[in-house]
Amino acid sequence: MYSKIGSGSDRARSLEVFIAIVDCGSFSAAGRQLGLTPSAISRAIDRIEARLGVRLLLRSTRALSLTAEGQAYLLSARRILSDLDEAEQHIADQGAPRGRLRVSAALSHGRLCIVPLLGEFVRRHPHILVDIALNDTIVDIAAGEADVAIRFGPLADSALTARKLGENGRVIVASPHYLDRHGIPAVPEDLLTHNCLNFDFRRVEPVWPFVREGQEFCLSVKGNIEANNGETLGQLAAIGIGIARVGAFSVSAELADGRLVTILDDFNPGDVELIHAVFVGGANTPARVRAFVDFLAERL
Repeated sequence: MYSKIGSGSDRARSLEVFIAIVDCGSFSAAGRQLGLTPSAISRAIDRIEARLGVRLLLRSTRALSLTAEGQAYLLSARRILSDLDEAEQHIADQGAPRGRLRVSAALSHGRLCIVPLLGEFVRRHPHILVDIALNDTIVDIAAGEADVAIRFGPLADSALTARKLGENGRVIVASPHYLDRHGIPAVPEDLLTHNCLNFDFRRVEPVWPFVREGQEFCLSVKGNIEANNGETLGQLAAIGIGIARVGAFSVSAELADGRLVTILDDFNPGDVELIHAVFVGGANTPARVRAFVDFLAERL
């Protein structure tokens, strides 16, 4: 919808009149769209053409068409009004962050750690509409596929801005029921006789790292189920299917209520994945993006 305009000589308003005529296909339709009479629309176009010294529109009793100059003027008019809208939105954002905020987060971490915080965030910022997508696909921030992405692990070199939100430690877990039936592994090598549940990505062969007397080593383990996220592996472990090595955040509830327990803690190498918010930084970063990243850094 176009905003209502007056009949003065303001150039931005003249651009709106011209675009409305082209989009609506006639002076009368543009007038209805803008709340102006056809004669007021006609006078606005006459003033533009007189100022430019060229004909922009060819008018007949049945149709309107653009001249070559009119085509060029239309492209410029759309770009100018778009730039003006963007500039005004940026200035307005400084006072009260607003607009649609597109967030991309990993499935498990998003569901368990990000989604529970959104209620508090939108109460703080009621003019922001949060559009969150949970999946394990890496979106292209620079190409505009999202405004903010929450990413784990090392980051590739890029022109994007990254802000650390936290760290994700890993634990090896099993259910008490599974351990009662199959025994508690005392050393990492005992895992070779257990059903070890693994991720279906990152490595061709499942390898779990350990440390013994200050020396790190890895052990190749096997199991009969693989999954693409730690939450699923934790659920499988909690119902007694096998042993899993997952991010601590994904099994925090199960550990708290006793459905899972950690094992081989003395051999945990203490490796962590860094968690970052990734976004397009710089002076023109929308206030809604800065507000969300600041909020996550505070709460996570």
